[in-house]
Amino acid sequence: MKTVTLANIYELQGLKEEALEIYKEVLRNDPENAEARIAVRRLSGMRKKFLGVDEGMKEFFIKMDDEAEFKEFERWLAKIWTN
Repeated sequence: MKTVTLANIYELQGLKEEALEIYKEVLRNDPENAEARIAVRRLSGMRKKFLGVDEGMKEFFIKMDDEAEFKEFERWLAKIWTN
């Protein structure tokens, strides 16, 4: 059974697309589920925002797991935002 809790876990693990699909399924079964509705909007918006983004950095972002990688990503973001 797919639940909001399962989707939350996927999202926290960086599995955004999988989480989004679970949230959508939750909404199909329970259209009034506010948490799932908010999550679908949030994740759908994130997906639209990042269309055309450097796929290598997107993958790096999804998989980063330590402070050094976070700092590297932060530097990259600062660089693209100031250009």
